[in-house]
Amino acid sequence: MSTPEVRPRGTRLPRTVRRSQLLGAAREVFVAQGYHAAAMDEIAERAGVSKPVLYQHFPGKHELYIALIDQHAAEVVECVRAGLASTTNNKLRGVGAINAFFDFIDRENESFRLIFESDLTNDPDVRVRVEAVHQQTGAMIAELIREETGLPTDECELLGMGLIGMAHVAARFWLQKGRLTPREEAVRLVAQLVWRGIAGFPRIHDEDDEPTDQLRPDLNRPDLSRPSEPNITDLTGLSEAADQPAIRVDPVPAEVHPS
Repeated sequence: MSTPEVRPRGTRLPRTVRRSQLLGAAREVFVAQGYHAAAMDEIAERAGVSKPVLYQHFPGKHELYIALIDQHAAEVVECVRAGLASTTNNKLRGVGAINAFFDFIDRENESFRLIFESDLTNDPDVRVRVEAVHQQTGAMIAELIREETGLPTDECELLGMGLIGMAHVAARFWLQKGRLTPREEAVRLVAQLVWRGIAGFPRIHDEDDEPTDQLRPDLNRPDLSRPSEPNITDLTGLSEAADQPAIRVDPVPAEVHPS
């Protein structure tokens, strides 16, 4: 993470512009140091303003942090909504939703750390906002699952929460490991895993969908969204046993005791 520059003081800005500038400076400090280690003095210096100016916009550090959570929580939800709205094909909508998490987490400002890695999640004001992100994005994925499978609402909600959890954890792991896999390929892999899971449920739609390889077509790769062909190596030996003739086992006669 690069060290942000300190802005020069003395420039008079409109209130909305100044507020945005303060939020940007605060994000840099909170992302780098966490809530507890961050100081309003450093945020003011980073923004190039005096502390009184900072307090004119935000009464304290907690209010400033909550304002940032609100801003970036809305961004996550909007990213997922846009990804789902990018097509009417449910399989590709799933790809779009997963790509939304990768896109948000791969941003240079690392604002995802305020939502998914906050050191203040025990604070009720922060917790309710972070949980709202999970609930709203999970509900959108749940609706996709309901359309595709017809499962009961409570089951779709459970699966939706599981899938968004998998998406953002996978994206953060991918970033932590230094983006060893190209992002497009990472999204495709996770999307195939997700769709393979959804495809395991009875489907409402029987028509053939386009493969998730739309993000990076590769005819040499198997389409994991479809049932596996019976050429998978059987490590159990059960398939070999199935090809052998059945062994006849005659019943052992009961022993007769003399009366």
